[in-house]
Formats: sequence, structure tokens, C-alpha cells
Amino acid sequence: MLLVIDTSTRNAGAALARDGQVISSRSWRSTVNHTAELMPAVVQLLEAARLGVNDLEGIAVALGPGGFSALRVGMSVAKGLALATGKPLAGIGTLDAEAQPFRQSGLPVCAMLDAGRGEVAAASFGPDGERSGEDRICPPDELLAGLSSQHIFCGEGTLSHTQLIKERLGNKAVVAGHSPAARLWALAELGCLKLESGNADDVATLQPYYLRMPTIGGPKRRDRVRQGS
Repeated sequence: MLLVIDTSTRNAGAALARDGQVISSRSWRSTVNHTAELMPAVVQLLEAARLGVNDLEGIAVALGPGGFSALRVGMSVAKGLALATGKPLAGIGTLDAEAQPFRQSGLPVCAMLDAGRGEVAAASFGPDGERSGEDRICPPDELLAGLSSQHIFCGEGTLSHTQLIKERLGNKAVVAGHSPAARLWALAELGCLKLESGNADDVATLQPYYLRMPTIGGPKRRDRVRQGS
């Protein structure tokens, strides 16, 4: 049994999968923080399946890109369970999971996530399903300016940019709907394939894929203390 963890964005989830097929899952829109929500979901899944953590055969976790704090929560839980049980760990890129259901379509695929600051994180895949390059962060206009052929656009980031995609590419753009549950299914499939091929990640060195570190500024004005007061 494979435990799947995804805290890439506010649309988070956890699942149990066998042979790459999800048999039970929990998906939620994070309203508090992933720290308070993830472990209860994992416990509920295991209890409902009458399993303990030592019954797991492996763990798959979404690497990002995604929210800085959110990714750290998912990674910490996944690595903690892997270390405690000695089970293998597979890190899977979130954009790879978003693209997975469409990579055998015969069309180029562009997977997107919102990256904040008016930008998107994106990954492109050719008609053969293979990656066309590394993940990147850029304004959506810049991303679309480099695309001229028919593409499938997928991923959570399309929800905010469907109109722009249609304006730029017209009928060359196929905008797929987004489902957090579908991302979990794809993570389960890719995680299972990775572990079956003997490519488990090193628990000690595996890290989330942030693409961009958070901006850390000074204290807000109301928190500043005037000298001499």
C-alpha cells in the first residue's frame, strides 16, 4: 500500500493506493494550515483501511512547485514516516502530476500553477509526452507568447488564466478542467512507477522544489518599537 501526500497548494490531499490505483483519499481546501490538517487526514485514511504505518509499502510526496510553508509540511510528514518505518520515499514534481493524465494525448501539454506576484509556474511536455524543459516561473503573457501550436493546458493555474489563454491561442488551446483528486491519482501512479523501478529518493537529501524562495521583509509598521519609547 502506498501513502500519497500532496500539500503543494491550498487544494491539498492524501490517499492510499495499491498498484498505482487510489483506493481511498481525502481532499480539502486548506483554510487553517496544512500542519493542522494533514496528519488527521492520514490517520483517518489508515484507520478506515485498518492499517498501521508499518503496513505501508512506500510513500509518495508532491515536491512542488507550490507554497513554501505548505510544501515543507508535506515533506516533513513524508520524511518522518519514511524514517520511522524504513519504507521507501518517492518525490514527484507537482507539474508532472498535473500533466500526467494528458501526456499520452499526442498533443503538447502545458501544466500551470499560480506562483503569486501575477506569475505562473509552468512545465511543457511534447507530443510524445516527454518534458520540453525545466519548470519555470514567468508572467502568463510571456509563457503564452512562446506557444503557437495547439496545446492542452492543465493544472490548477489554468483556473485563473482560462480567458487569457483563449484570447491568445483561440481554438488552438484546449483547457482541461482541474481536479485535486485527479492530481492525487497521478501522484499515486507516478509514485508507484518510480518505486517499482527502484528509484526511491534519499530520505536524508530529498527537498521540496520551491523554484522561488519566499520574500522575507522587516516587521510591519505596527510591530516596530520606536527607539526611546
